Amino acid sequence: MDMLDRRLIKIAEEMERSLMADYVNLLNRPWSLIWRNLLAGTAKGVGIAIGFTFFAATILYVLQLLGALNLPIIGDYIADIVRIVQHQLEFKGY
Repeated sequence: MDMLDRRLIKIAEEMERSLMADYVNLLNRPWSLIWRNLLAGTAKGVGIAIGFTFFAATILYVLQLLGALNLPIIGDYIADIVRIVQHQLEFKGY
């Protein structure tokens, strides 16, 4: 019987460490779960937007540097891409 007691105490401690009670409480309050997921989704969306903006700006900067080198075929292609992007940015009116 003492061995069973120790085993039950050990299982209870492991469940407490895994925060199972907090998870069950969260599932019992659906509005709290919805609010947390809404905040998490918004944060992910903002992070993706900032990351993509940084990535696109870096790519455009590198393309402009390559276009300034006047490489015969690649330079014309890159210059066209940069011109198209700049044209789009001018007329979007952000």
